Amino acid sequence: MKITSLTLATALLLVANDHSASAYVVDVSSAAARQRSLHHHHDGGHKSPALLDTTKLGSLTVPSVGIGTISWSSTNFATLENEELQQVVDLAYTSNGAFLDTAERYGSHMKTALGLGYHETEELSQKMLQRAQQVHGSSATEPVIATKFTPTPWRTTVESVVDACEASRQSLGVDQIDLYQIHMPDIVKPFRFLGQDESFDKIYWDGLAECYHRGLVKNVGVCNYGPTLLAQCQDHLGKKGVPLASNQIGYSLLGRHNGAQQTLDWCKDAGIEVLAFYPFAMGLLTGKYSSKQATKDASIERSLLRSKKSMLEMTDLMRYAKGDGKLIPQGGVDPLLAVMERIAEERQKTVAQVALNYIICKGAIPIPGVRSVAQLQDNLGAMGWRLTEDEIAMLELVADQLGFGFDGAGFKRTSEKFVGYGVEKFSLT
Repeated sequence: MKITSLTLATALLLVANDHSASAYVVDVSSAAARQRSLHHHHDGGHKSPALLDTTKLGSLTVPSVGIGTISWSSTNFATLENEELQQVVDLAYTSNGAFLDTAERYGSHMKTALGLGYHETEELSQKMLQRAQQVHGSSATEPVIATKFTPTPWRTTVESVVDACEASRQSLGVDQIDLYQIHMPDIVKPFRFLGQDESFDKIYWDGLAECYHRGLVKNVGVCNYGPTLLAQCQDHLGKKGVPLASNQIGYSLLGRHNGAQQTLDWCKDAGIEVLAFYPFAMGLLTGKYSSKQATKDASIERSLLRSKKSMLEMTDLMRYAKGDGKLIPQGGVDPLLAVMERIAEERQKTVAQVALNYIICKGAIPIPGVRSVAQLQDNLGAMGWRLTEDEIAMLELVADQLGFGFDGAGFKRTSEKFVGYGVEKFSLT
């Protein structure tokens, strides 16, 4: 359904008339399991107080916005170094915002693409955090690194999980991994056509429990699980005395369909923290494709080119941004961005900060990918304040009336994985 001009005008009028909201309103009535905290920390070594906006995640206290490292890699093929990313880590560390989400398979370097880069991003993250600690001394909040185990056809035992965990622990240079997650359900089945499709999910859960009881990890989590699999996993781990701390899913203002909102609601009731990847819908919710910031098609295309997206991703994102008159109405995401821009102007925030703060208000921790200091600075500005209930309702009204949701672009999808031999799908059911 295409949004009507009357609805949009009403929404904008509501924003314009909403002068009662404090920039520091925090809604803590949603769930006892969510123990978000907002306060200022005064440090003699800083000229201004650093705002701590944190969330409880299992036994951890983490910043309410994380840092995705999926594209992190060394700029040197032979050694682990990346000066631009070092500046990112330095800023995160000194701003009480060092919650890094990585994985044994993360990285954009050719070595990773060839299957040779296992643990490279973990090692790079550890090296940069260690340097930040040496240069800047202690931080008000302890840095947190979460990493992931990748289900593969040759990992079929409890010990295979433990071995992978031990390798990640050594790569991260820690005694215990803060949060160890299963990257996805066991869907990689290259010999399914031969009838070999046995699920090893329960074996992997047993592996998580073994890692927990051996003291290799502080907390365990999963990714891309819907309520059915979550209930089974939580029950299975619970019988072994292991709490399930988190579930990471694709979630954003544009990505609440296909079971995402139901999964978030289920997790909140079950005391499981949700980490949200694709919080910007791969850039669509940052405002860089909006009518105000990119008034001409050529401007949109140049922005997409600069973002290093693949051609397939560019094609899909252009369709979301402008519409195709078929699956996506003409105008694409513009009606939603217009409301987000108005809220951002009223609050002296950016559109991207509104997108992240929306996710925080919904009870999840957004994990935006970060490659530059400018991106991190903007993400940090999403903390320390909260949208009002009226603003949230307004954003959801306009988003719902767009008539479509974000499912990913190119081979990067919210409910499927490209696994070399083809595409394997999963659902948040």
